[in-house]
Amino acid sequence: MKDLDEQKRYEKAKTRVEILKKFYNNLLSYILVISFLAGINYYQNQWSHTWFLWAAFGWGIGIAFHAMKAYRINPMFNEDWEERKIREYMDEEKDDQKQLWE
Repeated sequence: MKDLDEQKRYEKAKTRVEILKKFYNNLLSYILVISFLAGINYYQNQWSHTWFLWAAFGWGIGIAFHAMKAYRINPMFNEDWEERKIREYMDEEKDDQKQLWE
């Protein structure tokens, strides 16, 4: 039982690390690509038309949502809510199975 709990905690931690790793890679890509686009924009017209901001804004929204997922910032559906719903559905499934056999 103890080994099972330990393995379950390990799997959860591993999944969380993978999510954080993907976020950091996405953030690094964002910084590099937007910096490159800003450099092109400056070289092209010395900031008279800052078109790279459109890409920065659009991708930035995606980065913000990715950060919320990676750092578990979710005002509406937090982890407690998730656990309650999982248990609720498991109980419903158990009740459905009982009714089939009765």
